[in-house]
Amino acid sequence: MTQPSEPSPQGGDGTPRGQQPQPPQGGFGAPQDPRQPSAPQPPQAPQPPQTPPAPPQPGYGYPQQPAGPYAPQAQPQPQPGPYGATPPQQPGPYAQPGPYAQPGPYQQTPAQPGPYGAPPQPGYGYPQQPPHFPGAPTPPPAGGGGRNPFKGKPALLVGAAVALLLVVGGTVWAVSGGGGGDDDDKKPVAHRSGTATASASESPVDKGDGGGGGGADPENLNEGRKDGEAKVLWYKQAPKAPGDGADAPGMWITGKTAVKAVYKEVEAYDVATGEAAWDPVTFPQKICAVTHQKTDDNKVVVAYMNGVSDNATCNQLQQIDLVTGKKGWSTKVSEGELFDSTRSLEVSLTGDTLMVGRSQSGTAYDVRSGKKLWDKKKYGAACFPSAFAGGAKLIAVSSCAASTSKEHDEVQELDPKTGKARWTRKIPKGWSVARTYSVAPLVLYLTDEDNKKWNISTLKNDGSVRSQVDVNESFAPECGWAILERDLQGCTGVTADAGTLYLPTEAKTGANEIVAISLDTGKEKWRTKSPADSSMLPMRTEGAALYAYVEPTYEAGGRVVSVPTGGGSHRPSTLLQNPQGTAEIENGFYSRDIAYVDGRFYLSTGRLNGNSETKQKLMLAYGK
Repeated sequence: MTQPSEPSPQGGDGTPRGQQPQPPQGGFGAPQDPRQPSAPQPPQAPQPPQTPPAPPQPGYGYPQQPAGPYAPQAQPQPQPGPYGATPPQQPGPYAQPGPYAQPGPYQQTPAQPGPYGAPPQPGYGYPQQPPHFPGAPTPPPAGGGGRNPFKGKPALLVGAAVALLLVVGGTVWAVSGGGGGDDDDKKPVAHRSGTATASASESPVDKGDGGGGGGADPENLNEGRKDGEAKVLWYKQAPKAPGDGADAPGMWITGKTAVKAVYKEVEAYDVATGEAAWDPVTFPQKICAVTHQKTDDNKVVVAYMNGVSDNATCNQLQQIDLVTGKKGWSTKVSEGELFDSTRSLEVSLTGDTLMVGRSQSGTAYDVRSGKKLWDKKKYGAACFPSAFAGGAKLIAVSSCAASTSKEHDEVQELDPKTGKARWTRKIPKGWSVARTYSVAPLVLYLTDEDNKKWNISTLKNDGSVRSQVDVNESFAPECGWAILERDLQGCTGVTADAGTLYLPTEAKTGANEIVAISLDTGKEKWRTKSPADSSMLPMRTEGAALYAYVEPTYEAGGRVVSVPTGGGSHRPSTLLQNPQGTAEIENGFYSRDIAYVDGRFYLSTGRLNGNSETKQKLMLAYGK
């Protein structure tokens, strides 16, 4: 298809696959764990406000997803978007038509043009999929009925998630006023919904109390291990948690330690032996946010609650050294103005700058000293900074002119030292920035919840549109829930290098594919199929290799593979094949963190189920 001067949104299912979806049951609430009885029980979390039921949505990567301002559109009969129509496109061999796919703000289609171009058309013969948003969270697969827990992990309805986000963010967007910026340059295009160095003994080490190492192994997870399979180097039992469960929100790997944040403490293990690297750092109340990035010298910042009452807020910060376990500075985050709350926080690192985001503003601190650097507050007519993303760049997303006819989002790159905006990008009306799939390069996942559209767009260093994904496919990265904040960096299973975006497709049964998409054109460069009868998720790139995690099946454990990203074959090569004996454990985590570092594969849960009878695992390390 010819890419219009302005990228156009695509329809189809591009929703991230963080957890397996069920038929929509309301907003962004914590999904219920539908796994088989043999699997650990799902964590219990408070149910979010419900939104009107919507048709079930495909997992991340489905052919047709709701068009988004920067997301690809894939639909049998694209409709014109807010920025003009384009001639219909021919269906592609991989596209799947979706009844809800529509052009997004940066893409245009024959029926309804998108602000930046025309959306791709659905492929031949694929069944039509209900609307699905690639950047939205997805619930776990429904249980019962003899359903295979290792297959058919559909993604959650993005529409419902976005709807809840809009509702919950009402206090942030309920202020009237005007916005700024230029939305004439490349509007978004919508898409409608629709070699290891590790070694260890045969028996992994764990006391079984989650405390961090040494002692006899209560369970031999390597029993029955076959030739060619990697070993469980060590594992840790989950600590005690309340009956309704608890979060385990962070995992960091250094050259010496594997560190895990869980409930009210941060624990560290020697990467080779699994023994305690240092005594756990404990907190009086539960951990509510962590910096997923770490400094060059392995410092992170953890936020924890100031109490347990309904009025408690997430306003306590503590710096921690991941190598020594020593506490650094600590401080209390002050409340903002009316409606600007610290009930939940977003914390991220960009160089030496710690960015702390409230509901309508942000404060930057020096991560070395804890000294306050600057505030990011309301600007323009009525633009309220409501989300931040860190890493190689510091990105801010603001809600502008809420509850008026001029309501829209704006994206800015901020100077981490001063807080000044290097550029500002106005997002077309109706579109919302839901996720950042990458910060450098900047890849945005946007949604138009009202019209069930999604869009994936890449911005240049000056904020102008570089490209919009123009692939008729349902993408399925794994994204968590965003109830009280946007959680811009809450997705895994998606990565990018300087010129390519790597997204997993969603497969209800069997193998999926990873699609490599040019960040210059938005077009598909190549794709590769999972080597197992399960889904394969991108983790990171290094040199000319893409590292990916292949989920377990009934017959085999998961595996780590390497995919060549240069010319020639893109066939995955297995680096580590996990033992079949731990496949059920691998598959049983409600949510998870994964990492492949120095030839070891680390897997940890993101949520404790609170059931002491299940002997839930907190973390495992695999190697040769």
